[in-house]
Amino acid sequence: MHANTTKRKLAFSVVFNLIITGVEIAGALLSGSLALLSDSFHNFNDATAIAISYIALKLGERERNEKYTFGYRRAEILAAFINSVILLSAAIFLIYEAYERLLHPAPIKGMVMLTVAFVGLFANLIVAILLHSPSKESMNIKAAYLHIIGDTISSVAVIIGGFAILLWDVIWVDPLITILISLYLIYSAFKILKDSVEILMEAAPPIDIQKVKREIESIEGVINAHHFHIWRIGEGDVLLECHVDVEDMPVSQAQGIIDEISSRLRKYGITHVTVQIECRRCRRKDVIP
Repeated sequence: MHANTTKRKLAFSVVFNLIITGVEIAGALLSGSLALLSDSFHNFNDATAIAISYIALKLGERERNEKYTFGYRRAEILAAFINSVILLSAAIFLIYEAYERLLHPAPIKGMVMLTVAFVGLFANLIVAILLHSPSKESMNIKAAYLHIIGDTISSVAVIIGGFAILLWDVIWVDPLITILISLYLIYSAFKILKDSVEILMEAAPPIDIQKVKREIESIEGVINAHHFHIWRIGEGDVLLECHVDVEDMPVSQAQGIIDEISSRLRKYGITHVTVQIECRRCRRKDVIP
């Protein structure tokens, strides 16, 4: 039920953002506002980002099979990566356009800009409220949620700019707001890009391997733990494999050590453990092979 509710929220958000995108593009063309056009571009990116999130969520529900033995959970991470790249690319493009507008100012209709910006703000607030709760549970949805937050902030900035243009005719504030919005978006997207790349590259999560090694070696019967691999296949799915050198013992006793290792490592957030039991086999006992 919870997953179905999340999917309905995502589907509604896509449609809503596409409608607002059309409204803001029309408003930008009528008013001549680059900031409003950038806001419409952000809204279109939001719709794309949320659509990707929805597709990734559907893929993540598919059962594991012989080809995808880990399932499709990493589709969500791939979606988060795509979303952050799109957002960074859009921000860089808008900074360039704002720079061009500073060099070559154009007249702007402040009232049209202001009215459409208020519509955009209202729409973004609704979508932000819808996605706030699901964003806490998924990096993929969090990426889409950050799109919306960035757009909400940009709508506020556009409104301020609209008032400034309407009251004092300072048209340079329009490209300035665009640059500020874009810098914020770059800052917001970078962490998601970094996290998603680390997962896709199978980098170890922030876990102290030496501490994990000492934990395993404190178990009775264990001589040494070495050749560690720790990685994530998705959010909350942390895997560990290692070699464990034990005293000469029956297989049934060794199984008890494996169970104890799995139990103890849960407190480190490790959800799946694969242990290769050895008895004086590996000559090299390096932590990383």
